[in-house]
Amino acid sequence: MISVIILSWVPPVSRDALTHHLAIPKLYLAHGSMHEIPSMAVSYYPMNVDLLYVIPLYFGNDIVPKFIHFVFALLTAWLIYAYLVNRLGAVWAIFGSIFFLSLPIIVKLSITVYVDLGLVFFSTAALISLLKWIENQFQVRFLILSAICCGLALGTKYNGLIVFFVLTLFIPFLFMRKLKTTLNTKNSANNSALINIQLKALGFGVLFALTALLVFSPWMIRNYVWKANPIYPLHDHLFNCSKPVSLEPQIDPQILGADADSQPPSDANRSAWSSIAMRSIIYGESWWEIALIPVRIFFQGQDNSPKHFDGKLSPFLLLLPFFAFFQETRDSAMLRVEKKFFIFFAILLVMFTFCTTSIRIRYITPIIPPLVILSTYGFQNIASAFRNRWQHIPYRFSKAFILLLGIALLSYNGLYIVQQFNYVQPLNYLSGQVSRDAYIEKYRPEFAVYQYANRWLPDRSKILALFLGNRRYYSDREMIFGVKEFQESINRSDSAEILRMDLKERGYTHVIIRFDLFNWWMGRQFGERKNEMLHAFFSAYFEPLFSQNGYGLFTLR
Repeated sequence: MISVIILSWVPPVSRDALTHHLAIPKLYLAHGSMHEIPSMAVSYYPMNVDLLYVIPLYFGNDIVPKFIHFVFALLTAWLIYAYLVNRLGAVWAIFGSIFFLSLPIIVKLSITVYVDLGLVFFSTAALISLLKWIENQFQVRFLILSAICCGLALGTKYNGLIVFFVLTLFIPFLFMRKLKTTLNTKNSANNSALINIQLKALGFGVLFALTALLVFSPWMIRNYVWKANPIYPLHDHLFNCSKPVSLEPQIDPQILGADADSQPPSDANRSAWSSIAMRSIIYGESWWEIALIPVRIFFQGQDNSPKHFDGKLSPFLLLLPFFAFFQETRDSAMLRVEKKFFIFFAILLVMFTFCTTSIRIRYITPIIPPLVILSTYGFQNIASAFRNRWQHIPYRFSKAFILLLGIALLSYNGLYIVQQFNYVQPLNYLSGQVSRDAYIEKYRPEFAVYQYANRWLPDRSKILALFLGNRRYYSDREMIFGVKEFQESINRSDSAEILRMDLKERGYTHVIIRFDLFNWWMGRQFGERKNEMLHAFFSAYFEPLFSQNGYGLFTLR
């Protein structure tokens, strides 16, 4: 916790924070209310946690949102502790909580302004409430509580839809499995009892789904009013069939790079192929490497590398759960149900994600608490087997062995925390050796151009941003990230003057360009005639104002 607090006490520089989680609340504050922002597809995402960030931003603080996000990690650790303490005791419950909080991906999210930890907390609360529903003889209040938590997860991030579908499918199955022993009576009564149980199981599933969707409904209503699609921009072709379908559909840009939307489009990302096929094309992975992705995510994860799933888990999350099922005959019937519930939930969620989108560790974070709980069971079984098998060894030696094993498990996570100190370098900022502006510019080189624009451009300026990765948070001027729009303007313009008029009609007064990507893109996208027109356009109508770190600000004459 101390490490996370120190690492968090620096200005936000993470990509999604600057494009989404802080940028949209800042725009809402500037406008005075929630409003539609058609130029930002991410503004249609659910924002249960993002809206909490409005409060510190209102007071001019953009570091406190990191701590708000971290609170959800602490709440999830509390859920893990509360679950384990009644089954394994306080020592193992504390171990499970610490193991969870120190996992690399949890540490990374805890020091970043994202919303994934909110999704983790609400989905874990839904899982545990569902188990309480079974444990307490299917009392409806626990099912309703689970559905409310699931609805809050849906309102935090669209990835909660997978949690929603998995849990909705589980409810009838769990209810029927629990009550199947009641059918071991007379055959004449079995059919009637089976029908009643099936109807009741279906009713519980419908009740859960409707309650969760009711909690999620404010965001669905908003998007339906704005876009006639309650889960926009997902599956828009299903809700708006009359819209023309693009002949060159884009794959998920996250598969191309952590900063993919600041990169020029390549021949590959014009394909409508699945993300699995794209891994074969872009990364050259064989079929067996792709098939092993659900296992590789535990061993090969790296931050800021989409090829390596843009995040880091722990191999112990894969290995220890196997030991949770050793000596299973000693477990109570309810405990066996709970363990199987956790493992099937994790498997189904990973497979759903694997088959529907590009795998990133953040997209499967809801599986982490169930795997942490199973890992704790596995570690406890290892310790128990060690004591029972080698009873001739003095107790203090067996206790020391178990303690060293626990330290080894946590040391893997501790090394990652040390790496984060080397990367984030919070002490330089906290000691005053590095100013706020210098710190931000070190990680976001476009910041210097933004600062110049904020200081010198008129308030009503409208900036066309080309290859800046949609990172708008630090800009106080209206900014449109319009590479596609600019390309369309070029294609329909026959002269530099027509291109200038087209941009002026759209209200643009200035342009910010990342030079290296823009030059590469211009050479790939257009033929000689269009390039000549562009050079004439730049010479006649571009007036340079400021340039630094490979980025330039221009006035559109």
